[in-house]
Amino acid sequence: MHTLRTLSQTLALLKKEGYTEDFNLNGPYLAGQRSAIQLAPHEFVVDQHFRFEGASDPADSAVLYAISSARFNLKGTLVNGYGISSDEAADQIINAIREQTI
Repeated sequence: MHTLRTLSQTLALLKKEGYTEDFNLNGPYLAGQRSAIQLAPHEFVVDQHFRFEGASDPADSAVLYAISSARFNLKGTLVNGYGISSDEAADQIINAIREQTI
């Protein structure tokens, strides 16, 4: 488990470690904001993940994924809600990755 307290602190640390791409969902793909690359689940791995809960509201939860693609020499992050705040498309992508590693 990490010792950083906030999502923004963890994002800043990951950027220093080279996770500079901000990924968003584009259908069944991850799309980079800075690059024109779209990644299918078999083209990247989740190196780390971090879960955050809001200090005043446990329902204010998020998961941060540190993602890399050896094929494209690219590292970035994806933030998703957690629990009822979760994005179904992001869950499907992450589940597809988990299935590949089992």
